[in-house]
Amino acid sequence: MPADIRIVPCLEDNYAVLLHDPVTEATAVVDVPEPGPVMDALDKEGWNLTHILVTHHHADHTQGVPAVKARYGATVVGPKAEAANIPGLDVAVVDGDPVAVGSLVGRVLETPGHTAGPASYLFDGEKLLFAGDTLFTLGCGRPLECDPPVLWASLQRLRALPEDLTLFSGHEYTLANARFALSVDPDNARLAELFAEAQARRAKGEPTIPSSLVDELLANPFLRADDVGMAERLGMAGADPAEVFTELRLRKNNFRG
Repeated sequence: MPADIRIVPCLEDNYAVLLHDPVTEATAVVDVPEPGPVMDALDKEGWNLTHILVTHHHADHTQGVPAVKARYGATVVGPKAEAANIPGLDVAVVDGDPVAVGSLVGRVLETPGHTAGPASYLFDGEKLLFAGDTLFTLGCGRPLECDPPVLWASLQRLRALPEDLTLFSGHEYTLANARFALSVDPDNARLAELFAEAQARRAKGEPTIPSSLVDELLANPFLRADDVGMAERLGMAGADPAEVFTELRLRKNNFRG
């Protein structure tokens, strides 16, 4: 039986995601920006929370963990590299470690860049990737605790995964990401289609996540810093891809479109 997924809007623009195994009734939440919406979603579905999967230590992903753990007794899983800053952590994981939610078995991918040691969670059998703030729909996180080339290396790792993965990220940033992407890749037909689709979803109050990895490969400029055309459009023909990525990230930081 396929996994059941519920997207839970939190705070101003965060998302938590519920992952439910219908075989064993085990349920995980990926990040807890705030407890109320997560608890309400669990109550609505009649699911008991067994696991909390933390992607990284930032408060807008962890501040709801203590309250949710106290209510459900869920096991908190998170990256060992950020263990000191994750409240209630029970299981500290490193790259390649398995993570089981009932019969759903995933694995940890360390994807540093946005923070020093975040974890992405890949469930190969279900074709699900939970990337936190490393990879967004049509964008990526800011490299706050690492130099940009570190994040570029992590993004290269994610883009090498199977194209048929469904990508869940931690924020509703898609419209802003799309506007920036169009500024550096204005003739990308798939990007224009995705922007229109995202506008329609937001007009109806719907999330723009999840995305598909295949669409990210086609339309996300941050996954294409080694594309010759991208470098040329930035006036950086022949530059090292890490330098192109760094320039893309700097331009996104300053973009006001």
